[in-house]
Amino acid sequence: MPLLVILLALTALLPVSTGQTISSSTDLAALYSLRASLSLRARDWPRGADPCSSWTGVGCDASGHVISLNLHGLRRTRLGRMNPRFAVDGLKNLSFLTSFNATGFSLPGPIPFLFGRLNPELAVVDLSHASVSGEIPSSLGNLSSLVSLDLSSNLLVGSLPDSLKNLKSLKNLNFGSNLLTGSIKGEFFSSLSKLESVALSRNKFSGLIPGSVFSLPEIKFLDFSYNNFTGNLPDFSVANFSHTGIEVDLSHNLLYGSITSQFSIMSSRFNFVDISNNYFQGSAPFDKNSRHLSIASNCFLNDSNQRSTTECEQFYRERGIPYDGKVNSKSKKTWKYILIAVVCGTALLVFILTLLVLFIMKCRVHSAGQEMNVDAVASYSTPDRGPAQPSQLSFKSPTTGEVFTYEQLAFATSNFSEDNLIKQGHSGDLYNGVLEDGSPVVVKRIDMNNVRKEDYLVELDLFGRSSHERLISLLGHCLQNENEKFLVYKQMPHRDLSYALYRKAESEDDGLQSLDWITRLKIAIGVAEALCHLHYEFTPPLVHRDIQASSILLDDKFEVRLGSLSYVCAQEGDDHQSVISRLFRFSQTSEQNAPGLPLASCAYDIYCFGKVLLELVTGKLGISASNGASTNDWLEQTLRYIDNNKKDLITKIIDPSLIIYEDLLEEVWAMSIIARSCLNPKPSKRPNMKYIRKALENPLKVVREDSNSDSTRFRDSFFGSWRHSLRDIASGSVPPRNGRSLRRSQGSGGEFSSSRRRLPKEIVPEPIGMEYLD
Repeated sequence: MPLLVILLALTALLPVSTGQTISSSTDLAALYSLRASLSLRARDWPRGADPCSSWTGVGCDASGHVISLNLHGLRRTRLGRMNPRFAVDGLKNLSFLTSFNATGFSLPGPIPFLFGRLNPELAVVDLSHASVSGEIPSSLGNLSSLVSLDLSSNLLVGSLPDSLKNLKSLKNLNFGSNLLTGSIKGEFFSSLSKLESVALSRNKFSGLIPGSVFSLPEIKFLDFSYNNFTGNLPDFSVANFSHTGIEVDLSHNLLYGSITSQFSIMSSRFNFVDISNNYFQGSAPFDKNSRHLSIASNCFLNDSNQRSTTECEQFYRERGIPYDGKVNSKSKKTWKYILIAVVCGTALLVFILTLLVLFIMKCRVHSAGQEMNVDAVASYSTPDRGPAQPSQLSFKSPTTGEVFTYEQLAFATSNFSEDNLIKQGHSGDLYNGVLEDGSPVVVKRIDMNNVRKEDYLVELDLFGRSSHERLISLLGHCLQNENEKFLVYKQMPHRDLSYALYRKAESEDDGLQSLDWITRLKIAIGVAEALCHLHYEFTPPLVHRDIQASSILLDDKFEVRLGSLSYVCAQEGDDHQSVISRLFRFSQTSEQNAPGLPLASCAYDIYCFGKVLLELVTGKLGISASNGASTNDWLEQTLRYIDNNKKDLITKIIDPSLIIYEDLLEEVWAMSIIARSCLNPKPSKRPNMKYIRKALENPLKVVREDSNSDSTRFRDSFFGSWRHSLRDIASGSVPPRNGRSLRRSQGSGGEFSSSRRRLPKEIVPEPIGMEYLD
């Protein structure tokens, strides 16, 4: 009590405020109790200041009693963040409290039982995104005046307590994105006649959907999606359903059976209804073209965007339920004619192709030029590895890393909160997380409805085969959910190259700080080492197919760990392809124009790596991730400044933030020349990754030419394979550019006689004309 007197005395000494002042010593003591138990910062709740007028989030009525608390946006002290707790005992002494909002404020632990003993007039409780765990306490049913209860995006478990039926004033109920289980009794919603919004999505509820929820007189929004609700839709009584304008989402459940005519009539009164990703069968009694209806991924017969017949039959067979998946006789007859037409057309096409192939093979016997074309493509195989045999990645049972539960990963990522979201990748969403032992991780959440099933299996298979230091470390996985899979990686402190190339400086006044040249060259060599591992240590070689800045992950020392491995596959090499496959590939000079995924070719990886090298040289962000017209125009303009004989031209495209001295300028020049060779429009004319790596490790030897015999022998052995794959250029079969000879003049008056650092065309050739684009 003396402490309260002192606090009130200090408050009385404050200057008079135009805002409301606190009048209750009990409320003041309760607030200071909360300030201590929640470890709130002094800047938010300053000691000695009047809470009603100076404490953030504290609201008082005209008589000076605390009526609302809003912890959203407040932060704990540094020590408080080290051991946060759900400690809110002070609330029980706020006898006039009508609203408590802690959304986004971390309150790890179960909801205290005392919540049911708070002010009976409490109308709003919002604990969303607060890391709350445990079961929902039955004492919440005592809050008879509660209008809004939001416990979404937490780690709550167990079933809904029956006592919640006593919340007769409740209008908004949101328990979405938790781990709640069990079934919901049919009469649960009967007494909650004032409900306007019910959200139970992304839990693990099972059993039947209670029909009583659709008969609530004020209901406007229902979301039961992403659960395990099963059975048919409730048997509605149209006479008891008179209101309109409802939004209903029942998607991603295990609902089955036929749609009743009653629900069809009701759906016309909905603003929107989503029953997609279930197992409803028969004919859909809806207008399937309606914007207010989603019926995709079911087992309906009169819609094309449905599950396969095999999948539907398996679902109904496992549950012992009759499945009516028959099509009418007219459809069967139509399909018969279509099948006959397809078979005849295929036979005719095969006949024509056979004649064409025989003709080409005959021409190859008598044509040396045609033979050289075949050799040019086939010579891409590595000589010391021999011809690669056709192979596919075998999908085995995952044995790589630790097996995590969904609950562990949900806890690590704060229930996959948006604050932890790093980015939405093409193969899944990436989240920052912290495991229970304190290890920082990145969790990839894969929605199986949006990606190919093989993508995550490819990564698991690759990590089962290899644990190379240049690949991202896979710590484990969670595969227990049919609709979602999770892969857990070691967290990279510097994220990826697209993020780290320009990073925030330690001082805010310094703006962005770019990577120095030594670090950029180190990163380029690291990526080359990773690609060498994929291209040369597997038979057949593995192709990454997604080389870009965001795939190049960086640890605390800027060492490369290659990520984005879901597109990795075996190379479609010409040594193990059919003659017909070769025939179609002869007409292509680039991989970019192929529909769908890029061709599985090491040359494609090299082309993408060339764009990464240019990104390192120029600092132009986003080039490696784009294949659009603007990127191609930029490449064409930039490559004009990369000349084997004119080093100074390179200064026009170098990243302005780089500090480059003379020796370093030669390294930048060398990397640019290597990048241009990687971007050769013809895949067979690009250097292979083994020699690219050596060139990056010794960049000065790429651009310096002198009389030193050791240097000459180095270049001869170093670029021998390049010269072999480019023998048509070395032999002089390529027309000279701008009328100039490619050979150095012997006399002192020759055009290139004064160039000490000229790069021979046989070593790193210039592409013919300006066809740089892949």
